[in-house]
Amino acid sequence: MRICLAAVGRLRRGPMRELVDTYLRRLPWTVIEREVEARGTPSADTRRREGELLLAALPPAVRLVVLDAAGEDLTSEAFAARLGHWRDAGTPIVGFAIGGAEGLDDPVLQRADLTVAFGRMTWPHQLVRVMLAEQLYRAATILSGHPYHRG
Repeated sequence: MRICLAAVGRLRRGPMRELVDTYLRRLPWTVIEREVEARGTPSADTRRREGELLLAALPPAVRLVVLDAAGEDLTSEAFAARLGHWRDAGTPIVGFAIGGAEGLDDPVLQRADLTVAFGRMTWPHQLVRVMLAEQLYRAATILSGHPYHRG
């Protein structure tokens, strides 16, 4: 199984980039990162443009997970179980979409196979990428029986 992380915004060098890289390197799955940016002055159109770019950045026939405050509040075990089910069912690629400051456009939310929330608080999208990378690593360790996760 491969993972595609599609995110609005660039994650530049620094502590957050280092954390993402650390967790992604530890994964047993190949990870593709795609960063998109809607150029121009932010406007009412920004969320739509970002949504179009996110969907275009994802491979065709991807199993899509979007990160949104209105999503399911899964435990790490439930998240791992979902990934494990998709892996075992032969899903070739699971994509994750992280929106920008304006959130995700409706077509992205409607395309999702799963919508996940990291709690009800609002998080910076760069930090969400760190949290997702860690949860992917945690899921991989849960699925392999590694003691990293002590839930």
